[in-house]
Amino acid sequence: MGRQIAAALCLAGLCSALSGPIGSSSPAVAQQKSRDGGAPTQSAAKSARPAAPAAGSSNAPVYSSIRELMQSIIDPSADVLWGAAGAVIDKEGTHELAPKTEEDWLESRRAAVRIIEGGNLLAMPGREAAPVGAKSEAPGAELEPAQITVLIRKNRKSFDAFAKSLQGVGVEALRAIDTKDAASLLDIGAQMEEVCESCHQTFWYPQARGDSTSAHDNRPHRNR
Repeated sequence: MGRQIAAALCLAGLCSALSGPIGSSSPAVAQQKSRDGGAPTQSAAKSARPAAPAAGSSNAPVYSSIRELMQSIIDPSADVLWGAAGAVIDKEGTHELAPKTEEDWLESRRAAVRIIEGGNLLAMPGREAAPVGAKSEAPGAELEPAQITVLIRKNRKSFDAFAKSLQGVGVEALRAIDTKDAASLLDIGAQMEEVCESCHQTFWYPQARGDSTSAHDNRPHRNR
């Protein structure tokens, strides 16, 4: 019980939530076309253009950055799974957390599916760490987005391995949910936190490795 409580308290908010809106081509182009009564202007078309696929990659266009994927898909889904199992301590005692209704299980299942497919999206080459021109949201504690992008491109195999590990955790969560094994969800949540934090330490704040405890505590756990 003590380990479960400690793990639940530890997991309450650990996976970076990267901010920024996802770009979409069709609304901007359609609006510009409607105003002008003809083809979209050069500026509107340029803003809607996806990033070019990296050499040797598939032809699938990339419209959003890693930060946007994290905020829109990965982090919200991870929060659902982390909140699905654990324990809460209040003045009335300890309360075990677990999905209670079919809708609760379905919500957790959908989150696991998003984690699995989110790993595929993260592994698509050609993404920037954050939207062009974006700055670090924790300067001094983490690298600037352009530096993170360079690190990822230099160590692509390592980044893809983290994405694959995240998928593996999602698959385990899906199995536990389909068998209604709430007890396993806590351990799965701990595995997911470890994958996320290891990736962040490698690419977002590598200087934290070997730093003192105070430097470690000052680095951000959200909004990366």
